[in-house]
Amino acid sequence: MALSDPLSIKLKFGNRILPMVVERADEYIYREAEKLINGRFNYYASKYPEQGHEMYLLMTSLDIAVRFKRMETEVDPAPMQKAIETLIKEVEQSLK
Repeated sequence: MALSDPLSIKLKFGNRILPMVVERADEYIYREAEKLINGRFNYYASKYPEQGHEMYLLMTSLDIAVRFKRMETEVDPAPMQKAIETLIKEVEQSLK
């Protein structure tokens, strides 16, 4: 898939650099993800010293995956659906 407005960025994770080409509009999201990953990694590295780089990566991955799954299950589509149904009714009435 070709990017419509590509931007080359470098994300830093510990002592590793990950070069990427992303949509310019998505740069902020990637930068924030980089901060989140590094923040969680550093948290686990300080809380559990001597566990090793690989274990910190595993803990970080699990932490972020659990947060993601919680957000997925916490989103209730019912209020949005009700609002959309109300808007549809208003539009239909205004077209009569």
